[in-house]
Amino acid sequence: MPLYEYECRDCDNHFEALVFGSETVECPDCHGEKLDRLMSVPAKPKSETASLPIGCNPNLPPCGPSCCRM
Repeated sequence: MPLYEYECRDCDNHFEALVFGSETVECPDCHGEKLDRLMSVPAKPKSETASLPIGCNPNLPPCGPSCCRM
């Protein structure tokens, strides 16, 4: 059961949803079904010694609202 990030085209709401199989996802605010699935970025490691590969270029603007550089 993957967790996806979505943005509603009707009301611009940004939310996450657990998706089971071929389940239809709708916006929790306006119940619209015109959604864009966003690319999720992994969370930062809890310790400073652990590291995750950074998928975005540090010379460019942040890659999204959950960018690891924000």
